[in-house]
Amino acid sequence: MIENDIFKALADPTRRAIFEKLADGSQNATALREGMDISQPAMSQHLSVLRQARLVRHERDGRIVNYEVDPEGLVRIAGWLAKYRAYWPARIDALNALLKDMDQ
Repeated sequence: MIENDIFKALADPTRRAIFEKLADGSQNATALREGMDISQPAMSQHLSVLRQARLVRHERDGRIVNYEVDPEGLVRIAGWLAKYRAYWPARIDALNALLKDMDQ
């Protein structure tokens, strides 16, 4: 299930930081490493995990590979969350009713 891959990829704080940097726009691996204390091989591995989860895509421009957020990954996250959006208002309404009954 792709949602599992997405959440596993984003469970790592370094990958979340990379993903957040890419949300600001396309960057290469060297630019992504700025301000982060990780090696180039580690960055490549993190980007590979994000690509496999379909959260990030890449485009080669000569020797430079630029990475950017893949909107399809965001659609999958939004779809998964949408299933639960309707659940909470009903649960909160039930809790409010229970609390009112307890007050009386």
